[in-house]
Amino acid sequence: MPNARLLIAGAAMLLLLGGGGGAWWFLSGGTDLPLPTPPEPPRLVDAPEFDQCVRMLDEDPEGARSLADSWAMRGGGEGAAHCAALAMLSLGEAERAAEALERIATRSEAGIAARAAVFGQAGEAWSAAGRPQRAHAALTLALALTPADPGLLTTRAMAALALDRPAEALADLERAVATDGSIAEAWVLKASALRRLDRIVPAAESVAEALRLDPDNVEALLERGIIRQIQGQAAAARADWERVIELAPDGAAADLAAQNMALIEAGPASR
Repeated sequence: MPNARLLIAGAAMLLLLGGGGGAWWFLSGGTDLPLPTPPEPPRLVDAPEFDQCVRMLDEDPEGARSLADSWAMRGGGEGAAHCAALAMLSLGEAERAAEALERIATRSEAGIAARAAVFGQAGEAWSAAGRPQRAHAALTLALALTPADPGLLTTRAMAALALDRPAEALADLERAVATDGSIAEAWVLKASALRRLDRIVPAAESVAEALRLDPDNVEALLERGIIRQIQGQAAAARADWERVIELAPDGAAADLAAQNMALIEAGPASR
């Protein structure tokens, strides 16, 4: 089936971080773009130093790391370590951040939900480092603590898609949307998993739900364009991809949309 895969893949999607509140977006796989930090990371400790660190992460991650170091010397413990790991992630040191977050979550005596969320952050960081197998393992540890968390299920599904395990991803995504049907990203990934399993009609239904929830979701528009191309709706597919480029011209989704259009223009021989 020509165009059934095109260029979208699980490892190129943007996802919602689960298990701790707040949307944390990142590009999984290697990238030179700055990695945003979660606006409200899960609290292993309740301390003013941690609050200050979190406020610094976006604008001054080096300052946040310095604060974490000085706090650690004053006995900041796992709160300081967590701040330092988040600063590493903001600075693009994804693999180091992943290792640190995993270590913190393993050793912490904090509550189950907080530990699960930090394992989830470790999974996100492993994905950002281009290590989906490690990401999947960390997210499995998170889900062992909080099995029904829809954000963690969605994020593990992302790792499963990056590992080319769409059936496994679909199982997680069905649980995620059954628990919380308001996560547009889960519906986008469900569409991608279904498409990769050649279940095109339910894939189209899933991406339609994502766009009902978030009409300008560029990943959903990218995915719908691929599904429409499979269904022989070339003009509609192009319209979706052009909209992606219009909404986020400098993003990864726009790059994929442009490449998909170029493949179509080049003809079947180049696909």
